Amino acid sequence: MEDFRTIAVFNYTHEIVILKHILEQEEIQYFFENETMSSIAPFYSNALGGIKLKVHPNDFETVQFILDELKDNNDLKIV
Repeated sequence: MEDFRTIAVFNYTHEIVILKHILEQEEIQYFFENETMSSIAPFYSNALGGIKLKVHPNDFETVQFILDELKDNNDLKIV
């Protein structure tokens, strides 16, 4: 997990639900840093630096494409 890099940052846990489903469907390894704490205490999200989507560098381009598609088709808020 050391090699994983931040590709996007979100403010609230509800913003990542569909993205999690898509990443699992594509079998991309990922994790969301600060997700648990943000779900317990949502107002701490900004203090923690947001919910950071971390992916392996090999999947970076694929995930960037997925994020771009979601952003173009929805009002997905990525910090």
